Amino acid sequence: MTNPTYHWILETINALRPRARVIASTIMLCLQAAATTPALAEGHNIEDSVIKIYTTQAEPDYFTPWRLLTPRQSSGSGAVIENSRILTNAHVVANASYVQAQKHNDPRRYQARVTFISHEADLALITVDDPEFFADLKALTIGDLPEPLQEVSVYGYPIGGKTLSITKGILSRVEQQVYAHAGTYLLAGQIDAAINPGNSGGPVIVDQQIVGVVMQANAGGRAENLGYFVPPDIVRHVLKDSEDGTLDGFPDLGFRTQALDSPSAKAAYGLDRDENGVLVIKVFEGSPADGILEENDVILKIDDYDIADDGTIQISQDVLTDYKHAIDMHHLHDQIELTFARDGNLIQTSLQAMQSRKGFSLVRGEKFDEIPQYFIYGGIVFLPLNMNLIKRWGNDWGRTAPVSLLQARNEWATPERRELVVALQVLAADVNLGYHDWRNWVVDSVNGENVIDFDHFARKLRENKSENVVFKNKNGYQMVINHEEAVASENSILSQYRIPAAYSQGLFD
Repeated sequence: MTNPTYHWILETINALRPRARVIASTIMLCLQAAATTPALAEGHNIEDSVIKIYTTQAEPDYFTPWRLLTPRQSSGSGAVIENSRILTNAHVVANASYVQAQKHNDPRRYQARVTFISHEADLALITVDDPEFFADLKALTIGDLPEPLQEVSVYGYPIGGKTLSITKGILSRVEQQVYAHAGTYLLAGQIDAAINPGNSGGPVIVDQQIVGVVMQANAGGRAENLGYFVPPDIVRHVLKDSEDGTLDGFPDLGFRTQALDSPSAKAAYGLDRDENGVLVIKVFEGSPADGILEENDVILKIDDYDIADDGTIQISQDVLTDYKHAIDMHHLHDQIELTFARDGNLIQTSLQAMQSRKGFSLVRGEKFDEIPQYFIYGGIVFLPLNMNLIKRWGNDWGRTAPVSLLQARNEWATPERRELVVALQVLAADVNLGYHDWRNWVVDSVNGENVIDFDHFARKLRENKSENVVFKNKNGYQMVINHEEAVASENSILSQYRIPAAYSQGLFD
């Protein structure tokens, strides 16, 4: 601040009486501090690094799996990070056929493309190939998880306007949550900042760093006064996963547990009152835990984390969360140390982190950016049971979906029964007379042979040599279709209902 005005103020101060001189000097220091503070410049940099994302999304229709639902336009937010990438939510670009990015205070939209996506973490990386886009943008860095009650700022482009919105809130808690996008159970932060549709993918900022990525809440997209974000540990895990361009995801050691907070249960499994852990209730065949852990073992410790009897571990002085987080933070082929008790004896072992299998549950998780599998035989539409199909019953699917399909979510898969097949609907024709109102029932066997998975089911139908095909469920109900009539009527049924093919592309590859 070396200019004539500065020298004039200094001369005036010297001419004042001592008491007034002190007051004037204080004013002078305030002016100097205001002139040199970087707050405005840094705030401006953050705003420039927050991007609005436009997408055109066309989701598959699992009620008529050979076609897409009507395309819809939506928007979200993102933040520029290193290597000319934009960090956003997976659900912002899921099933997207067209993606555009727009900078702050710039009317132009640039065509963008997805370079990496982790649906389970609800995170995605996109980029813009036009080098002009990133020329004047500053990459933000990933910071650390804030302390509880710390103030954070949320940047994004929510509904109700076109310009950037900045809201402030307090970090109220950090714990394992079910992510709304793909239903995975991962660490999440909760803040009391107003987060509305369009904010998704925007950065949560503390000290000029990204400390979280705003994500979809479980409230069905309604405007609310609570918001959730993907914390830095999960963001860093996905960024490291993206380095080779291949999605590995979060590992699963292949066992399931329940809390062990009953004193009687502790004693029954050989634990003292001051010993804590979780009870192993299931070990999946072929998993890293297979042959090492057994049902009724008690896991006391994972790596350096002691497990409490409610299944939590302490990841910082003020944060407790589910022990699963200790496993989530590993990558493929890492060694994970376990201490467990069996019949009162302590055992230490090491398990290798392997990629999570899709088949631990009979009901597969929700899929994105994929076409549904289906097979039409004798005018009956068959699909594998997954969460995409269940969620097709709407936002209140937990109440409106068929009970038999919902109950299947609580069943484990086995090598003999890896997946369920649903007879979704009957396309009325002569070949299926008597069954026109049958729908949404699970097929357990075909001609007396139990169904293993959808591929096994489809091959059975295609290679069938029997006169009739008998579909049967576990309650004994049967649907009988004449094979010769089913083959002969296939083309006419497809033509009548304007269906392009009798089965999904790639089913028999």
